[in-house]
Amino acid sequence: MQFVAFERAKQGTGASRRLRITGRAPGIVFGGTTAPTAIELDHNALWHALKKEAFHASILDMELNGKVEKVLLRDVQYHPFKPFVLHVDFQRVDEKTRLRKKVPLHFTGAEESPAVKLDKCLVNHVINDIEIECLATQLPEHITVDLSQVTKGATVHAGDIKLPKGVKIVTHGRKDITVATVVEPVEEVVAAPVAAAPADDKKKGKGKK
Repeated sequence: MQFVAFERAKQGTGASRRLRITGRAPGIVFGGTTAPTAIELDHNALWHALKKEAFHASILDMELNGKVEKVLLRDVQYHPFKPFVLHVDFQRVDEKTRLRKKVPLHFTGAEESPAVKLDKCLVNHVINDIEIECLATQLPEHITVDLSQVTKGATVHAGDIKLPKGVKIVTHGRKDITVATVVEPVEEVVAAPVAAAPADDKKKGKGKK
């Protein structure tokens, strides 16, 4: 994906506030051998780009001052209740840049698995993204989790995922990360109706008039 940025001359809280009023979003690009550069972007174009999964988890082409640089989205600050972006950070990358980044998980094949097709189980997605480490040029937009072979009672771990070349999962010391679980269907138990007790014709202990 490609986007256009412009160098930002004025910085500070007041300048950023005035910039947002004009329909621009302030940001910064850092990394590489170049000093950090304050930038600004068209807010509406940025807002729509941020709705796309690839904008968050892929290498982007940023056009700045007529030059295209490879960058990676690192942070976005949103207004707490209004629909606009307060600030955005990008990192310059090249073929030698090694990085850690969370990428989304795409689950496939569950409907064709023995667990779902034969045993009518449900597949529970425990996590929807996972942190990986790789070279910037090897960064995948997503990681595919194949569930086509899962069976009743199975648990899918990060170690079961087939990863793209050069990509490894960051575990932060955990032995294995649970990605999905297979939940057996709950059988609905229907209680038998309780028969009503027969009503007494006469109240006990009541004599004749």
